Amino acid sequence: MIVHLMIHEGSNLSLSELPESLQELLTDELGSIRLVDRQTVTDVAEEFLSRLEAVGLSAPGTRDGAIAALSDHLSPTVAGRLRAQMTSVKDGDHWHVVAALPNTQIVKIMNAESVEVCAVALSKLPTAKAAEVLAQTPGERARRITYAMSLTSDVKPDAVHRIGQALAKDYGQPTQVAFDKGAAQRLGAILNAAVTETREEVLDDLTSQDPVFASDLRKAIFTFKDIPHRIAPTDVPNCIRSVDGETLSRAIAAALADDADMSAAAEFILSNVSQRMAGQIREDAQELGTVKKSDAEKAMSAVTAAIRELVEAGAITLREPEGETDG
Repeated sequence: MIVHLMIHEGSNLSLSELPESLQELLTDELGSIRLVDRQTVTDVAEEFLSRLEAVGLSAPGTRDGAIAALSDHLSPTVAGRLRAQMTSVKDGDHWHVVAALPNTQIVKIMNAESVEVCAVALSKLPTAKAAEVLAQTPGERARRITYAMSLTSDVKPDAVHRIGQALAKDYGQPTQVAFDKGAAQRLGAILNAAVTETREEVLDDLTSQDPVFASDLRKAIFTFKDIPHRIAPTDVPNCIRSVDGETLSRAIAAALADDADMSAAAEFILSNVSQRMAGQIREDAQELGTVKKSDAEKAMSAVTAAIRELVEAGAITLREPEGETDG
């Protein structure tokens, strides 16, 4: 009765997500209802609402549902083994695994598989999710897939089954990787700790060999001269708070005596702290005089390391390098 009332009021129910046995049972039950008096309808609606309001937690309710909910949080090996044990998978239905994938993963399918396979996959997704995926698929590719959908009328159920099985196997299993960070992040961390000459040589070589990777790498690298471009002025006091005073003065002294980029970074720091603190740091820097190159590198690395710690802790956010913003 509740389902009939909601459909009658124009609600869009996702009944297709119910197990097929429940869909059939619901259809049989609805088919047995004839005329119902107004008081009974009111009583049923009130009882339904009272039970709904009493719900404090909604859990999957089935082992298959629990596996689907937890698989992204389990180890890849355990998740893969449990997914293979799902009742629906054993019964031959793999499409719920595909439908449960995040949109970004399904968009990968739309870009990697043949347009015919993509057309079948799009047809098997819930309508709202299919619309979202189509909107995130490049225009020309999306047009080819939608045209291919007009050719799927005569696709055999066995072919749809095999496509779902293949996609679930190729995309539904968590990918096992050796590293928890991408190559750019790993190399960036190494170059952050390297001396300037080594870092610049590597970046120059990579820029000529692989400009895309070099661009990603530059985003992962954060050095002293990047401070004015990637740190918000209001974050400067927080960034230098944990840096030892002598180390900060040494870094500022070396930077002020260096090229324009380094000097600009030092001035940026000094202009975004209190005048009293800036004056004291300048005075200490002048007393230090010329700083040895090795000591300068060490002091500047200490400053940038303190900033990276704040970034990793989520206390501050680095801005995108100039010229690297999206769109």
